[in-house]
Amino acid sequence: MTSAPSALIILAGEQKSAAVTDWAARVGWVVGLLLFIALLYWLMREGWKWRGTLQGDLPELPAAPAGQGAPTLTMTGRYHGSTTAGQWLDRIVARGLGTRSRAELTLTEQGVTVVRPGAQDFFIPADRVRGARLDKGIAGKVLTEGGLLVITWVHGDREIDSGFRSDQAAEHAAWVEALTHPHHLNSDTEGAR
Repeated sequence: MTSAPSALIILAGEQKSAAVTDWAARVGWVVGLLLFIALLYWLMREGWKWRGTLQGDLPELPAAPAGQGAPTLTMTGRYHGSTTAGQWLDRIVARGLGTRSRAELTLTEQGVTVVRPGAQDFFIPADRVRGARLDKGIAGKVLTEGGLLVITWVHGDREIDSGFRSDQAAEHAAWVEALTHPHHLNSDTEGAR
């Protein structure tokens, strides 16, 4: 019979060292994964560009006219995108309408001016506004019920829903009221409705 200290020495001698990491295989997997991610990003970008090409018939966005008058309402917040009206997943990316950004909205008798730092500004003429509503989602952005102001308007031959979220969510109701009831708009709008 062996003594306890000699048994420990025998066991210690029999232990093998840990396997050495195969760095070539690990680097190969990491490089392969990075290439796969780059391929996915490239495919998404090409899809975005293709969607813009398909929507190339969309006319240039109107610019805000000079001397619009006193603002009826103003709002700061985020622009979340535009879709074909009634189809909250059919994102419009042409003319920069697919670019999410900060936004400053100003409502006057002339219409709605949308100023977007870092993205193309646009103007929604009063006679093209078809209404507004509170909603919970638009093209990849889902919020709580009523957390999104959606303005429906006509541009070219398309009816468009554009989604905005105010920094002060309580402002949304005033915008819906002002855009749904044309008392703030000029007489041209009343004739267009």
